[in-house]
Amino acid sequence: MNRNINFAIASDHGGFELKNKIIDYLKSKNFEIKDFGTYDKSSCDYPYYAKQVANAVLSEEFKKGILVCGTGIGMQITANRFKGIRAVCPNNCYCARMSVEHNNSNILCLGQRVLGEGLAVEILETWINSVFQGERHQKRIDMIDE
Repeated sequence: MNRNINFAIASDHGGFELKNKIIDYLKSKNFEIKDFGTYDKSSCDYPYYAKQVANAVLSEEFKKGILVCGTGIGMQITANRFKGIRAVCPNNCYCARMSVEHNNSNILCLGQRVLGEGLAVEILETWINSVFQGERHQKRIDMIDE
């Protein structure tokens, strides 16, 4: 695994338990992380947490972000409102890998209510270990940013 990555991570109440499992997993692999909340299961608004992580990645304080909610979709929609963020919500390892290789995704969104813990960790591992292929793909990312 690429240990040069540090992570900003957050969830809403719908992703709180999976977020904590992911934090434990990343810490066991000696990754640096910062938890931006939420810190309990009380109902809260996912856009607040998505904005925190998107800004942390855009500031380059963190190389990658992870967002967790019930489906991952709300977090993905919110994070993608920020220019320079390429948030993805893959439901399998192939999509996770391609999101990095072709799209240089920088925020992974996961859904606690739609993914089992084992699959979520497999998707995370695949995403972390994938490498952006650049070249023709960079041209397309530049087109998106224009």
